[in-house]
Amino acid sequence: MAHAAPARRGTPQRTPDVFSARTHQAAKVAVPVVLGLVYGYWAAANRRGGGEITGWNLLFGFVTAFAFMALYVAVRALSPLMKRELHALLWTAFAGSAFGFLYNQTGATVLRSTVMALVVAAGFFVVIFYRYYTHEDAEGHRIR
Repeated sequence: MAHAAPARRGTPQRTPDVFSARTHQAAKVAVPVVLGLVYGYWAAANRRGGGEITGWNLLFGFVTAFAFMALYVAVRALSPLMKRELHALLWTAFAGSAFGFLYNQTGATVLRSTVMALVVAAGFFVVIFYRYYTHEDAEGHRIR
């Protein structure tokens, strides 16, 4: 019967990193680009409502994608510098705003888009705050 090797006391256990430093560097660029392009396409598709694709629709999609990428990179750079409450609040504001914008492109009223964004943001806050509360200490250092 096999037993796990005892861990040193006081040293937090970390999961092994299976990707190389080069892969992490590539992901830092690829993830915002892919997410931005998907978000831009989604916003453009919502705006045209199943109609024909026009040049203005393509421009709208690429501008939206660029704005999303820039905000995502900014939030990702700023959030680790904050305490866990503000860390969770920043990601919540980003996710709620992104959802509200997408929802508004469907032709819904601003009031309905705002309410839906707040509902999504509230659920997102609960999940992300719990995650940061259980994985960081009060100063924002990872404990697992």
